[in-house]
Amino acid sequence: MAEEQAYRVLEERLDERGVDIGKVKEGIKDFWVETPSWGYADSGTRFGVFPQDGAARTIFEKLQDAATVHEHTGCAPSAAVHTAWDFDDAGVEEVQSYAQELGIKIGAINPTLFEENEYKFGSLASPDPEARQMAMDHVHRSIDIMKKTGSDLLSMWLADGTNYPGQDDLRARKHRMTKGLQEAHDALPDGATMLVEYKLFEPAFYATDIADWGASMLYCQHCGPQAKVLVDLGHHALGTNIEQIVAYLTDEDMLGGFHFNNKKYADDDLTSGSTKPYELFLIFNELVAAGGDGLYDVAYMIDQSHNVKPKVEAMVQSVAALQETYAKALTVNRNRLRETQEACDVVRAEEELKRAFFTDVTPVLQKAREEMGVAPDPLQSYRESGYQEKIEKERS
Repeated sequence: MAEEQAYRVLEERLDERGVDIGKVKEGIKDFWVETPSWGYADSGTRFGVFPQDGAARTIFEKLQDAATVHEHTGCAPSAAVHTAWDFDDAGVEEVQSYAQELGIKIGAINPTLFEENEYKFGSLASPDPEARQMAMDHVHRSIDIMKKTGSDLLSMWLADGTNYPGQDDLRARKHRMTKGLQEAHDALPDGATMLVEYKLFEPAFYATDIADWGASMLYCQHCGPQAKVLVDLGHHALGTNIEQIVAYLTDEDMLGGFHFNNKKYADDDLTSGSTKPYELFLIFNELVAAGGDGLYDVAYMIDQSHNVKPKVEAMVQSVAALQETYAKALTVNRNRLRETQEACDVVRAEEELKRAFFTDVTPVLQKAREEMGVAPDPLQSYRESGYQEKIEKERS
């Protein structure tokens, strides 16, 4: 009864602000986000790997973990995979069948174009034609996996770049990269999308070949209509206004998806919403504004490697944080916000956003989750399930 009373109180407060709680609840129920297979495996930093008890060791264990996150959140129905990491020791059909058995789908296919020695000077942009051919062969293999699994996303992140001035001709690298991405785009299945990710630096410390959203969009425009920009929240310079980037890309119909995480300094891969929750809210605010009544229709994905948090629990935490932040963005009275903006009332406009950000949306989240058939508190549900203890014992 206490939960029902809290829901009614929130309903009254939102009604006073001109917001329909029913639309907020339905928006929550429609939200989904993809989790990454690599987020369940052991990971670390440049200085070493920190093993965890229960970390997934195979693609099948990664899928078990992804299915468990979906079980407790109700909004993570697919798992992104990495071609080299997830299919070297397992057949595509076997992986696809196991995912279906667990009740989830194979999501974005990520070519792995940065680990081999041949990629020391780049993959698609390398001056070495043998390295470029090796990279293209791998991309075509990834596209073949797309076709076999029914995935409609090819997610391209390339570590290509240079570390020293004069190391390579920067224009020549641009031309090679363009040619490689065009070939990948033209090989896509009908209806599929190639997401082109960008990153400010690392491992290229002098010039990264796809360093920002402008470069990514330029490559996409050279490729064709099935190429879109992928935004990773950790891949920007400190102080970058990511919500403005989102506004521009949605307005140009060039936004294809997100890799959600959080950062403090660089590409930290921290849990979503852990260090910059208001920035995350402002990003969702732009996505809701661009989407009209609901969320802008692109691929929502998490890209995080948890080093000190338990991996599955941290993923549940991230999914829940994204769901909560989206719910807060749905409580913005868009008509009132527009009126204050047109009146140049800066204070009232900001207060409209802040009021939504500080709204406790827990009652409507719980209500939506119950109607979705999952626990009202995903973290508590996961902790009480015994899954962590089970995998620590089985995978020791």
